[in-house]
Amino acid sequence: MTRTALLLLDYQTGLAEEGDRCLAPPLAAAVRERGVLRTARRVLDAARSARIPVFHVRLAFDPTYGLRTNRLARFDGYPANRTMLGDSPEARIVAELAPADGEPVVDKGCVNPFIGTPLRDVLAADSVGHVVLGGIATHLVVESAARHASDSGLRVTVVEDMCAAPAPALHEHAVTATLPLFGTVSSADDVIGSWT
Repeated sequence: MTRTALLLLDYQTGLAEEGDRCLAPPLAAAVRERGVLRTARRVLDAARSARIPVFHVRLAFDPTYGLRTNRLARFDGYPANRTMLGDSPEARIVAELAPADGEPVVDKGCVNPFIGTPLRDVLAADSVGHVVLGGIATHLVVESAARHASDSGLRVTVVEDMCAAPAPALHEHAVTATLPLFGTVSSADDVIGSWT
């Protein structure tokens, strides 16, 4: 029997929270405006109540940045500024969505949570055949995860109101044109309702 797992993608201080540690102000503003963290917390609580496995994924680098798999110029700012190190404040998962005991945290060195990580193998070992995704940014980590999961044989549900992008048009294009090609785009209420 296949199981469902909840994947929480890149809900980190440096990306999701406005303030001194913020590395992406337009994205953090969209997260606030859309109420993404509050919605993600509702879904997380429902998953925990339903005993659905939860996996937290974050962008976090080793001190050498040698395990960084994305070598595009737009990723060069991380080593240049010594940001998003695994133990840095900006790489932490936001307090509202902090992992509970027994919930794994997967560190990645690129956009896609399956590249350079054991995530797909762990899901297979746990007999997971369906992943429910939420994260930031919609057109980056969420889209990459949905594509990879779908191509790997997983059924995919994207929780639209758990996602945000730095510009509304990027989010809208992802949830209306791209993500439906790789899975179902749903709401938090519908997902929670299916678990209760």
